[in-house]
Amino acid sequence: MAIPEYQTLMLPLLKIAGDGEIHNIHDATRTLANLFNLTEQERIAPLSSSSQPIFSNRVGWAKTYLKQAGLLIYPERAHFQITSRGQAVLAEGLQNITNSYLKKFPEFRNFRKRTKVESIEEENDTENDLTPDEAIDSAYLKIRNDLSDNLLEFVLNSSSSFFEKLVVDLLVAMGYGGTHYDAARSVGKSGDEGIDGIIDEDRLGLDTIFIQAKRWQPDHSVGRPEIQKFVGALLGKRAKKGVFITTSAFSSDAIEYAKSIDSKVVLIDGNRLTTLMIDFGVGVTTQKTFEIKKIDTDYFDEIQLA
Repeated sequence: MAIPEYQTLMLPLLKIAGDGEIHNIHDATRTLANLFNLTEQERIAPLSSSSQPIFSNRVGWAKTYLKQAGLLIYPERAHFQITSRGQAVLAEGLQNITNSYLKKFPEFRNFRKRTKVESIEEENDTENDLTPDEAIDSAYLKIRNDLSDNLLEFVLNSSSSFFEKLVVDLLVAMGYGGTHYDAARSVGKSGDEGIDGIIDEDRLGLDTIFIQAKRWQPDHSVGRPEIQKFVGALLGKRAKKGVFITTSAFSSDAIEYAKSIDSKVVLIDGNRLTTLMIDFGVGVTTQKTFEIKKIDTDYFDEIQLA
């Protein structure tokens, strides 16, 4: 089944605490995962912006919202306990607990005002089931995907010589070819609006990579024949490694063929090209930087030991 949303987890989490005992959040997370019959893959699937599992993140926010509504307290780190208000809520026999229900409690309404969450959710109802971390992830991915699309348009509208420079800049940014001068000497033999050349895999030149790139329109995919020609060029130069870059895409036959050969051939399509450009800062600049902080538990451990 799909990973349950954090609001779906609120009532089951409160029921776990219903015995009045102090519960460890990690144990409760495992209990909830078993309750919802999550697979191992679903339990460990991470957020796109961090290594924290999505499910653990959602359990954590369910706990936070219940605490802000006064239904839970945190008697010690990583533990929670039900309050008398929480017991009263359980006695109501609810089918579920949602943010709308928690608004009946003034503490929760004040929390929402402080964090300005409510106005955001009213503007976009589809975000209601996202935790704040997931909402940030979602917004980030939207911005990144839009940037990727715009980058590809710029690349397609550039000249062949500029495309050659772009590939050199990207390869050097990724750590290949040594300096720009060394890379430019090996890469940039244009032909058919592409690049054919050899670049050092490392600064010592212990191994080389053969490169071909084609600046093709998105509707003109690279097929198996082009990859076969490329592999033939590799054999002619006694090269074992190659990178084929295109601004379009690769056909399924081309992809399967590249996987079946002994030579190591990496295929980079338009989407991956722009992704690498973004990751390695080629053709993009940082507009804003946000820092998201979390509690330094080691700091508080030192206080307790002092």
